[in-house]
Amino acid sequence: MGIRTGAAAAAHDAAHKDPGQHRQLLTELRTRMQARQAGACQSWREHLRPDKLLSSLRRIADDTLHGLLEIHPLPAGACAAAVGGYGRGELYPGSDLDILILLERAPDAAARERIEALVAALWDIGLEPGLSVRTLEQCRHEAAADITVQTSLLEARWLAGGRSLFRRFRERMRQDLNPRDFYLAKRSEMQQRHARHQDTPYALEPNCKESPGGLRDLQVLLWLARAADLGTTWTAVARTDLLTSAEFRALRRAELAFKRLRIELHLLAGRREDRLLFDVQPRLAKVYGFVDQPHRRASELLMQRYYWAARVVCQVNRLLMLTLEERLFPRPQEDPIVLDGHFCIRRERLALIREDAFERMPSLLLKVFLITQQHPELQGMAAGTLRAMWHARHRIDRAFRDDPANRRLFLLILRQPRGIVHALRDMTMWNILPRYLPAFRRIVGQMQHDLFHTYTVDQHILMVIRNLRRFTMPEHAQEYPLASQLIADLDDHWLLYVAALFHDIAKGRGGDHSQLGATEVRRFARRHDLPHESVELLDFLVREHLTLSHVAQKRDLSDPRVIHEFAARVGSRRRLAALYLLTVADIRGTSPRVWNTWKGKLLEDLYHRTLSALGGEQPDTRTILALRKDAAAAETRRMGLRDASREAFWSQLDVAYFLRHDAHEIAWHTRHLYHRFNEPDPVVRARVLGQSEALQILAYAPNRPDLFMDLCTYFERHGLSIQDARIHITRQGWALDSFIVLLLEHHRDYRAHASLIEHELHAALIDPPGARRDTTAPSPGSRRSRAFPIMPSVTLQPDEQGGNWRLTVTAADRVGLLHDLARVFAQHDVSPRMAKIMTLGDRIEDIFVLDGPGLENPRVQRQFERQVLESLGAASDTAFTSNQTTPTSLRSS
Repeated sequence: MGIRTGAAAAAHDAAHKDPGQHRQLLTELRTRMQARQAGACQSWREHLRPDKLLSSLRRIADDTLHGLLEIHPLPAGACAAAVGGYGRGELYPGSDLDILILLERAPDAAARERIEALVAALWDIGLEPGLSVRTLEQCRHEAAADITVQTSLLEARWLAGGRSLFRRFRERMRQDLNPRDFYLAKRSEMQQRHARHQDTPYALEPNCKESPGGLRDLQVLLWLARAADLGTTWTAVARTDLLTSAEFRALRRAELAFKRLRIELHLLAGRREDRLLFDVQPRLAKVYGFVDQPHRRASELLMQRYYWAARVVCQVNRLLMLTLEERLFPRPQEDPIVLDGHFCIRRERLALIREDAFERMPSLLLKVFLITQQHPELQGMAAGTLRAMWHARHRIDRAFRDDPANRRLFLLILRQPRGIVHALRDMTMWNILPRYLPAFRRIVGQMQHDLFHTYTVDQHILMVIRNLRRFTMPEHAQEYPLASQLIADLDDHWLLYVAALFHDIAKGRGGDHSQLGATEVRRFARRHDLPHESVELLDFLVREHLTLSHVAQKRDLSDPRVIHEFAARVGSRRRLAALYLLTVADIRGTSPRVWNTWKGKLLEDLYHRTLSALGGEQPDTRTILALRKDAAAAETRRMGLRDASREAFWSQLDVAYFLRHDAHEIAWHTRHLYHRFNEPDPVVRARVLGQSEALQILAYAPNRPDLFMDLCTYFERHGLSIQDARIHITRQGWALDSFIVLLLEHHRDYRAHASLIEHELHAALIDPPGARRDTTAPSPGSRRSRAFPIMPSVTLQPDEQGGNWRLTVTAADRVGLLHDLARVFAQHDVSPRMAKIMTLGDRIEDIFVLDGPGLENPRVQRQFERQVLESLGAASDTAFTSNQTTPTSLRSS
């Protein structure tokens, strides 16, 4: 179209002579295009055939562009080509048009004017162009320098203009294409892309195009097949020996599923959107017809289907990448290294001696992983091995699982000194582990909308096993010193891997997953002929896998009765060590945001105190009180304090204070308050807690009802996350408050913040109104908590020790939540005595020990609970479960 036709010239001249006519022509084009697009999308709802819709949208775009070129012709000699996805002939509802304007030579002023007018017109009619203007030599140069450009140009499709120029362009691109170099570059690019998406297809908000297991992984294979002259479509590739018919069918099902998914995402968003965001997943599930089940959301069912499809894509991608590598990089014929009657090593990969080995002897489906573990020199499995395994996976049935030899093989895999995590991940990827453990199959790809897990259940389990393995590795000993020591001394530590496999295996069934999981692991242990002692240990670990974390983060570890009760529940040092190891691995496997060194310190403290209790120490309060005072007194003497000064300060404190703080805290408080406790000014001190990423803050000020609220306001404004709070009222009516706080994730200079806090918080306590928070605009929660809200829960019960009340709250976390709770406390003249703040990602589970005489009145108690619930985000009375007989324990539904 470099030389205009008479009609094109007439349209062009008329449009430029009459701007009104130009606008009318563009309006007609836009109206016609939009009507056809709407018709195509309406037909889509009737046939749901992705390829048909994508082709229809491509034709509409082609026709519209041709009409536009009648009005705004190309420069003389130029041609227009569709590239990228548009060049492939696939145009999604929200995709832009990737167009190449190919020129014989660099454009002059007139050519630039024409191109600019064309681009402006494309935007005017609602087509979003991704336009590039290049000469033939520029195309060659940029393709050589950028693999992304080369790939886009590889799929170029002629649209308009000089055909001979386009043919020369295609021929030059083909001549410049080196299949080997192209393979290496695309493989590297794919690895980098996977790394940007956490190297997993199981992200909770995956990108259906770019994430591992997404559409891009399929497109990479077609690009490589095109470069190797193996075909430009899957149908053509299937005619070669690159794919079997079964693989082709599985691949096409997955491809069509992903194409439909991307189409639906674009239609829902009304624009290009390839991410399955939390707020989109419920709406998308409705489009697909999924409905909520008793124990699973519709969106969870949708996402499980997504992960299953992504796994198929990952399998095919890995299989074909290896096959293409073997074809593009042949090696001189060499004799294989025979390992046994079934396996050998070829090209540094594990290969089968007979292609039908798995069909003839199904037990090799487990042995293949054991061989890989036992030969660290291997670079993985050969393509033929993976293909044969994929096709033989159906041979793992009830008879296979009942075979004692196979059970022994599975236990051997878990007992190996290396390669366990890699083996289990590959067994999951190739559907071997889910078939061998049917209970595990149920949780493959199962989401967890508890606001703190960032992995699906199966991937979380594998992450926990990875963490346990790291405890055994010398290179990680500095990161996990206690765990490394304990696992080195633990007999049969491989049992921890079994416990990890089963600790969450019953999620999604309803009921207590710990109890159900314990039943599953006991059945597994008996079927695999484990000794009675191992069966009991596994049952204990799975049943109690949440207990150590619960006690450490929610109970008062300074209370000897808490330690004694926990020690009685654990029963032995071996169980304690195993439970500690599983707990640390579990917490660190939920989300990078959940673990911090303060939680690590709590778990270690509980471990050491329980170990002492298991050694025979009994919780005698008077003895503990005397020992604690003696240790604190000795420490104050080393600081140079006189006994008389110390005792004068301690006379203002009651027994509860000494039982709630350890000797180091008591000595620290005494050092800073012994000479100032009779002065009128507040005292604020802050220190870094050992090696942990936490600050301990001491605030000593005249007590008043809203003091706790003002302290919470200060911490909130400065991004300080409260982890623990202990509030004590001295005999002279002053509040001696101690807080453990964490800084924001990107702040790590705790010592500098300690000095700043001492100055600023002191000023805030002197001028309380300045610390108040404006409560007119409540802060929304995170995007995830809004998409999958949890019903706030409130439980108020008399404290076990009597005289106080124990308030437990669960809700989605948000900025200002603790302040709002403190405001309710102040309004009801309720004073917190202790707070244990547990933040799990976007979810909080907090416990407060409260002192409030008015709470003895059932009516006041109900009002208090209602206001607490409202501050957590509940909107109506329906948040309460009716319980007329037990007014002291109202719980949200």
